[in-house]
Amino acid sequence: MSRLVRPALILVVLAALVGMFSVSLVSAQDASDYVDPCLAEGAEAGAEAEAVEVPDNSDISFQIILPGARGDRSFTDSAAAGAERAIAELGVDGTIIEPSGAQEHDAAIRRAVQEDPNLVITIAVDASVVEELVDEYSDQKFAAQETFFPAPPEYDNLALFNILTHENSYLAGIAAGMLTRTKVVGAVGGGDFPGINLFIVGYEEGVKSVCADCTVLRSYVGGAEPFNDPVRAKELSLGLFSQGADILYQVAGRSGEGVLEAAKETGNFAIGVDSNQDDLYPGTVIVSAMKRVDNAVFGFVESIVNDTYVPGTTNVGLAEGYAGLSWDVGICSRTFDENGPEDLVEKLPAVRQAIDEARAKILAGEIVVTNALFDSAS
Repeated sequence: MSRLVRPALILVVLAALVGMFSVSLVSAQDASDYVDPCLAEGAEAGAEAEAVEVPDNSDISFQIILPGARGDRSFTDSAAAGAERAIAELGVDGTIIEPSGAQEHDAAIRRAVQEDPNLVITIAVDASVVEELVDEYSDQKFAAQETFFPAPPEYDNLALFNILTHENSYLAGIAAGMLTRTKVVGAVGGGDFPGINLFIVGYEEGVKSVCADCTVLRSYVGGAEPFNDPVRAKELSLGLFSQGADILYQVAGRSGEGVLEAAKETGNFAIGVDSNQDDLYPGTVIVSAMKRVDNAVFGFVESIVNDTYVPGTTNVGLAEGYAGLSWDVGICSRTFDENGPEDLVEKLPAVRQAIDEARAKILAGEIVVTNALFDSAS
């Protein structure tokens, strides 16, 4: 069972709840009564924050090992953004390391430890590598994001942070299920393992909740570079589109750009992931299921600055504001409204109303979305 969110992250969580992913809950039965919360006064931008003097924490340092090079406009870039924000706002000394792939993770972490930073952060590094190095360098504080262990690790020098994305994926599935013209949709994942199926299973359940007779197809990039092979992802996507799918959910990091490209070229649609990808292909990407890896990274560094670092596992998700949609207040992406086809755009108020109602039921425990990370049989 996960611990409660660490005290150092409370402010981040509250900010996310109030800002990025807060929504108005609708009770109207008719979509014509639906009021878009992003049209409410001050919903999008709000008052501009006053400039705050950056503290001098230059004696505190961290190194972060990304899963690969920046530029995926998704998961990796979000992690890097969190590190950059920590450097800019907390006044710490930070180093962002961009390995060329998983084969370099072990060596990159070892080099980072040799620099004697206050914290080493790993992003999407294999559990066996993290466990070995955390055990070997017992005097070094580590923080890991997007590393899935078969059982919760218990080390005095490892803080593990999991962002659960099954519930916001369910909401994205509602959008796909209500907007599909063919009643065939799909998902392209990087690999067939629990961390990716966490997204896909939730998405499938969301689709089926509003379109019981819809078919949901799955495909996985796989191979040596499952999250860095957009060519393969594009091929798979074209195959799914040829089977009648008209909306694909991409859960494949940099590979996912191949999914978006295939959707654009075929006149079909896609759902983005991790970051707000709606503007990458305006009118093609309907919405993005966002995962706030940036907030997790910032929170890790903040815990060192505030001396509140606590080892152990923390699980957060929709309720804590670490997962949501690009349509939510705080981002208010309306790119598809402005660029999508008329027949789908006119359905968006009803779609958003259904999503608001489902979100409220999820948070109240009335809808329970399967968590494929904890139920690996899914």
